[in-house]
Amino acid sequence: MTTKKNNFSQEEWLNRVNLAACYHLADYFQMSDIIWNHITSKTSNEKETFLINPFGLRYDEITASNLVEVTPEGKVINSDSSINDTGYIIHGAIHRTRKDIACVMHTHSRAGLAVSCFEDGLQPIIQDAAIFYNRVSYHDWEGMSTESEECERLSKSLGKNNVMILRNHGLLTCGTTIAEAFMLMYYLDRACKNQIDTLSTGMKI
Repeated sequence: MTTKKNNFSQEEWLNRVNLAACYHLADYFQMSDIIWNHITSKTSNEKETFLINPFGLRYDEITASNLVEVTPEGKVINSDSSINDTGYIIHGAIHRTRKDIACVMHTHSRAGLAVSCFEDGLQPIIQDAAIFYNRVSYHDWEGMSTESEECERLSKSLGKNNVMILRNHGLLTCGTTIAEAFMLMYYLDRACKNQIDTLSTGMKI
């Protein structure tokens, strides 16, 4: 009997399983945004393509089998599913230019959105933020991220860092593994929550 698993190499299937699990973890920790936002990973070391969520599904509906393979140019491979162009613009830019990166994660969490609106961005006022000191890049808001010309600017803004705050937009983390990208996002989001909670007291820091 042929199964979906049989259609992929062992490496690609493992990446699909781990990426699907990452989507569910993001949803569990309230970092999802209905059908919006994306987490992407390399399909395998042998391919230049990456995996992304099919447009229209919630994070809790993502499975290893329904993830969509996309070329660096944004072409969907062997799937009838569509993808969100914004996801390709943001994630494709990084996958094309940062060959060391295996996974890119972008969120619109409440705390992340709030901190992205601060002129000073993330502030090192709590231990969780210390690991990001001088390691956070910033990218100015350019609109809905639907223009391919923004790809180069996004990549340039990220530079060699693995963490970036998209001003007035949200958070982005990268990793050499899916686990690393999630770990960075988990602590980045928690640092943002702590910053908002602390500043909301109005007390001297």
